[in-house]
Amino acid sequence: MSTEIPPKLELPAGNAICYSGYRRGQSPGDKLYPTLAEIREDLLILQKHWTLLRLYDCSAHADRVLEVIRRDGLDFKVMLGAYIGPEMNNFGCPWGATYSEEQLEASIAENDAEVGRLVTLAGRYPDIIFSLAVGNEATVDWSDHFVPVPRMIELVRRVKASAAQPVTFCENYVPWQYKLGELVEELDFISLHTYPVWEYKHIHEAIHYTKDNYHSVARLYPQKPVVISEAGWATNSNGRGIQPHNTSEELQEIYYADLMEWTRAEGILTFVFEAFDEPWKGSPDPMEPEKHWGLFTVDRFPKRVMQSLYPELLPRLRAG
Repeated sequence: MSTEIPPKLELPAGNAICYSGYRRGQSPGDKLYPTLAEIREDLLILQKHWTLLRLYDCSAHADRVLEVIRRDGLDFKVMLGAYIGPEMNNFGCPWGATYSEEQLEASIAENDAEVGRLVTLAGRYPDIIFSLAVGNEATVDWSDHFVPVPRMIELVRRVKASAAQPVTFCENYVPWQYKLGELVEELDFISLHTYPVWEYKHIHEAIHYTKDNYHSVARLYPQKPVVISEAGWATNSNGRGIQPHNTSEELQEIYYADLMEWTRAEGILTFVFEAFDEPWKGSPDPMEPEKHWGLFTVDRFPKRVMQSLYPELLPRLRAG
């Protein structure tokens, strides 16, 4: 039996952010994607402060982002995700996650195709894509796109057999604590999500809660690197899951500063959620919290947390 210690995985360092560039009237569900020009505008904004991007799927959106990065010679490295849809009903999902057998069969086939696209893009952009994320929040109890762990293992193995980049899975911190041990063995590193505001935490306890979430997973798998693939603070809410008084640009600014101070000091790769507000998400209510996580508004106006870094994007005061 070999006693060689495998080489330590070296992940890139730098400021990291989740990027989904959908504007008003665009959405992945409708397959209405940002144009190359709109993506270029976004990336020129983001390049001032970030070098690492997380993309969520292998749709035309991701393809265009990678094309702009290469064509324009932009200094970005990407964690590319494969969106993995539902493969079984999850009756525990609060907002409903039941599908017909025909829908599930179609979703399984689409997942296989999405994994194929992930591998293809990984091979086409090896200089830009530094890691591959097979799925997002697909095993947590409340997921509306639930996938059994053995199937996740199968998909991860398929990607690892065909791509050179390190492979991960992005999930809420809770499933890592008790149900994903076998999946962890297949991964090159763990990617967890932590959202104190979704769990009714006040801003003064938020960063301590985030640290507890992170360390509860890192302690379980001391030989496996752990990154934070989502952490952030909403700036508006209609009360659905988040108390309205616990959302504001001021609170977002405080949490962002605390998160950056801690993760930089500890050398934890952390993707802030997220770059721009996304009006396509959630219910039609404009105050739906899912729409309001951006550090910038959907109009690319910097929120309070970004205004000192982006004074050029602030509206000019009218003379007089």
